[in-house]
Amino acid sequence: MNILFIEDDPMNRRVVRDMLDVAGASMAEAEHAEEGLRKIGAEDFDVVLVDLRMPGMDGIEAIERIRARDDAKAELPIIVVTADTAVDLRERCMTAGADEVLFKPVAMDALFDTIGRVLALRSGGEGMLL
Repeated sequence: MNILFIEDDPMNRRVVRDMLDVAGASMAEAEHAEEGLRKIGAEDFDVVLVDLRMPGMDGIEAIERIRARDDAKAELPIIVVTADTAVDLRERCMTAGADEVLFKPVAMDALFDTIGRVLALRSGGEGMLL
């Protein structure tokens, strides 16, 4: 499984990378949304994890831009990973096109369960274990 994590904080990227390493998944990193969008255009990913608060383009706009693509990558599963606790946050993320929202700090079991659930919903079948 190949996962892209768009996150400006290197420590957050490291924590998630360590979790995904345990499951044998590979993770590409992007330090900001523009870099993440370029990587999506150039590489194939199974899932995109995206933070909301980043310098420049925020995560909501990045999700909207992914969903606006005119190719199959517009349908990439997207999971928001955020520390933002605004009351309407989940609704804003889902309206933008996110599949799910995880709140920091992210627990390994929650990360794996969420990825599996999102992939199962997208495929219409059984959950995929990492």
